[in-house]
Amino acid sequence: SYPEARALWQASRARIEEKFARQGLKVLFSVPWPPQGIYSKVVLNSSAALKGVKIRSYSPTVARMIELMGAQPVTVQAAELSQALATGVVAANITSASTGYDSKSWEQLGYFFDVQAWLPKNVVIVNQEQFDSLDKPAREALLAAAAAAEVRGWKMSEEMTMWYVEQLKKNNMKVLPASAELHKDLAGIGDRMMKEWLQQAGADGQQIYDAYSKALSKPPGQ
Repeated sequence: SYPEARALWQASRARIEEKFARQGLKVLFSVPWPPQGIYSKVVLNSSAALKGVKIRSYSPTVARMIELMGAQPVTVQAAELSQALATGVVAANITSASTGYDSKSWEQLGYFFDVQAWLPKNVVIVNQEQFDSLDKPAREALLAAAAAAEVRGWKMSEEMTMWYVEQLKKNNMKVLPASAELHKDLAGIGDRMMKEWLQQAGADGQQIYDAYSKALSKPPGQ
């Protein structure tokens, strides 16, 4: 969800800034893509319905998720998605309502499960030396503009997500939430992938995860 994605960005921002700083780069702001859902030809009451199905993947992380579902990941770029669906290269897809709309997924697939699996983010960066070469008023103005852009970008992303979902419905695609069983399956896959990531991410990853978990445990408004 957007609140969870925002909590994760806030928990991870300092570590991300440190990583870019070591490369001579400065983070200005980040804005999320729409949340990822599952497009399918059939109703998905659980992940078992996807066993053996060829599903479009666009990254190693997505491929791992598909494997844990018992399905087959197939790398397909967004520009090739329509053709891949039409020719049977893939029979299902994990992507956003935005990409589903752009690729006219309703022409091949009848269902969109709005599981909001994760929200990928774009990060806008600037060369640190170039930033430091600006005078103080210019640096302050740039940082203020970046902060405003982040607030505006998150708001627009959420608004556009709702618009894209409505367009899928208008084109006769059935938009459904995850069933209790599918939600349980995906949560279990997420837990396993998190453990795998923490093994690779080390102390920094653990600090991010702990800060994120703490943020989610707080009552709203605190």
